[in-house]
Amino acid sequence: MYYSETFKSQMIQKLTRPGGPSATRLSREVGVHQSTLSRWVREAHYVPWQRALPTQDEPRRAMPGRRPQDWTAEEKLAVVIEAASLPDEELGAFLREKGLHHANLKQWRQEMLTGLGGSKARSSKPSAETRRIRELERELARKEKALAEAAALLILKKKAQALWGDEDENTAPKKGRKS
Repeated sequence: MYYSETFKSQMIQKLTRPGGPSATRLSREVGVHQSTLSRWVREAHYVPWQRALPTQDEPRRAMPGRRPQDWTAEEKLAVVIEAASLPDEELGAFLREKGLHHANLKQWRQEMLTGLGGSKARSSKPSAETRRIRELERELARKEKALAEAAALLILKKKAQALWGDEDENTAPKKGRKS
């Protein structure tokens, strides 16, 4: 169903004003699905859970544009570097401004360190696990070759029997002769 921009704007204003109804309640009143109302609020970049009354000079805070999973590697790196230079007192405000949690920052920092240390982690010697895998692969190839050879011999034996018949048929002792 199509809703006009004016109608959407009115619903967003109702939902985001102080003391406004919840999206579920408004949904029942106007007949628009709750998820649709919530999406409109999200798209308008309003924080619906922030019900504090803004002053005339202070506009309502905008919701961060993206989820932390949607950030590019360059943006993550810039945030990690910037956060590292901040004192602990300012870090919380910085993370709130960016729409991040301390856990996101910690995870990104670990990813950066892992990425940088990845080349040193590789040794020139193969690990015991790698050697064992190679050994098992060689053994498997040898056994597959032997199995293929045995199958070929069985096929040849059957073909020979079909062409010449069993030995017992042609070499049966004649009647009346004693050995």
